[in-house]
Amino acid sequence: MKMQKGAFMRGTDNMILKEIPVPEVGEKEVLVSLEYVGICGSDVHYFHSGCCGAYKVDLAEDFMLGHECAGTVVEVGAGVEDLKIGDRVALEPGITCGKCEACKSGHYNLCPDVVFLATPPVQGCNEEYIAFPADMCFKLPENVSTKEGALIEPLSVGFYAAEQGTVNTGDTVIILGAGCIGLVTLLACKAHGAGQIIVADLVEARLNKALELGATAVVNSGKEDIFEKVKELTGGRGFDVVFETAGSAVTIAQTPFLVRRGGTITLVGISAQEEISYNFAQIMDKEATIKSVFRYKNIYPKAIAAVSSGAIEVRDIVTHEFDLEHIQEAYEEAVNNKTDLVKAVIKVK
Repeated sequence: MKMQKGAFMRGTDNMILKEIPVPEVGEKEVLVSLEYVGICGSDVHYFHSGCCGAYKVDLAEDFMLGHECAGTVVEVGAGVEDLKIGDRVALEPGITCGKCEACKSGHYNLCPDVVFLATPPVQGCNEEYIAFPADMCFKLPENVSTKEGALIEPLSVGFYAAEQGTVNTGDTVIILGAGCIGLVTLLACKAHGAGQIIVADLVEARLNKALELGATAVVNSGKEDIFEKVKELTGGRGFDVVFETAGSAVTIAQTPFLVRRGGTITLVGISAQEEISYNFAQIMDKEATIKSVFRYKNIYPKAIAAVSSGAIEVRDIVTHEFDLEHIQEAYEEAVNNKTDLVKAVIKVK
């Protein structure tokens, strides 16, 4: 039996490497030799706290994190026609039933029976090889690297957020939170033609990265009064679209005061708190629309095309890279270094 290395969290704040079997390939699956895996905010929550929102890790068992990945096909199942050995692919990490009302209506991201990598109890992909359904593996063009391929997953969240917020050419937009998801939302809004994109965060390094990626202006909400700054930047009008990507109870509660009359609030970040105090009087008075984002749907081909065309430079969000042997240090850095780390990836091989 061929073996591979896999990284597992054993309890909180602890990662181990161990030998596990290379999986066998099903008829409609491909075996992918993974090259890059991103570290998502949800991975960090699981690693450090054992939970993310309502999802909890069984800490009595070893659990593998990772769901943002890309690599090269090294084996194909007998029923696979669209992929071949040597193809480089990005994996969309959710396997849905295809039969429920959500799936059949095109909203497969809401499938109640989805099997999603690194969402307990489903194991993730911090490993050397993974067998995966071929129809959820998207071929990368020659000019898109597997590192960029691993970033297609978070980029798809940003793309879907921009679609949910119905960002149009010339719109004024504010993004609360300049972590990875805030930055890919920035890239997506820029690609959609937003006229003014403001990004707010507490960390200067993240705000500098937002400016580098094309933000019109940034606000350090730990040093500036965000409401006064918004009045200055919008002439008191507020924003056409407000994105909350930090998953913070504080920033979620700010959204009704930042949106313009008739504007749209798009909630992207997942808060650790399930219930948050919210000013619905502002919503009613402004007749604002509230949208929410749960992962994405039908986005991967568009996101890959946008990266291939040069419309989006997604690789620029990566600030830190580690190899699989140093995955413990990678996750510790993701937990503790809020000053410099924006996005970390694991180079598997």
